[in-house]
Amino acid sequence: MKLDCHIHILEGKSDRADFRKRLKASGLDGGVLISPPPPCFPTLCRPQPAEVRLKQLLFWTTGAPHLYPFFWVDPLEKGALHQVDKAAVSGVSGFKIICDHFPPGHPKAMAVYRRIASHNKPILFHSGILWDGKSSSSFNRPGEFEALLEIDRLRFALAHLAWPWCDELIAVYGKFQSAYALRKELSVEMFMDITPGTPPLFRQEALTKLLKTGYDVENNVMFGSDCRTNVYNNDWTLSWLSRDRAIYRKLRIPARIVSKIHGENLLRFLGLKKGLLRRTGLRPGEY
Repeated sequence: MKLDCHIHILEGKSDRADFRKRLKASGLDGGVLISPPPPCFPTLCRPQPAEVRLKQLLFWTTGAPHLYPFFWVDPLEKGALHQVDKAAVSGVSGFKIICDHFPPGHPKAMAVYRRIASHNKPILFHSGILWDGKSSSSFNRPGEFEALLEIDRLRFALAHLAWPWCDELIAVYGKFQSAYALRKELSVEMFMDITPGTPPLFRQEALTKLLKTGYDVENNVMFGSDCRTNVYNNDWTLSWLSRDRAIYRKLRIPARIVSKIHGENLLRFLGLKKGLLRRTGLRPGEY
């Protein structure tokens, strides 16, 4: 099964049949659909109440077993914990968060992460430069997400290869991997979403570093497009899939790992396949 881990729902036409047709034309069987944003993103979408955004999300995913709804929440918004509980009860598969006006380790945000983890749902975070027209990128450097080491049972992903901080992303992943050797009770798990992100010029270098540094990444990398349901750009998705496959061939990445990147790892991120993989924690001098 091939899946797209990063699809947005924004304003525009709401033709589910056309969206699914375009997704299929990209060679994909489904993916993660992200609800319209919370009110702190007025330049992306007109502000709407949480219940309206949740209804719109479920409109797109109802009756499609391989479309997985993610509700976009602002952890600092009043009633955020209630929004998480309501969305979880309504059947969402996970949550989307962009730290645009707060650091990832903000106490209110940490409380929301814990509530999400208590529902056994994952979080897809933005990471890297944020094109939102305001000063916010300092909140989205990968190192800021070290705070999530303290959230038990959380599965989270950092999107866009954290471009331009791809090296920092890999280093932070290595830190999480090493933490398993230091803290046997650790139950948080970090994934990496390779949605562009990276402009084509930087793609081969970034994927080479990600897949060849020597860290245990093969079960924790996921493909996404950043396309929209309203007019899913299958030409864009196909071009990135083709570009990535050429890089994988050049790097001699086994087909079984490519298959994981294109779908299996997302299913594990969603909790639909075997959970946290117990691995030998990375120690200095051992990779």
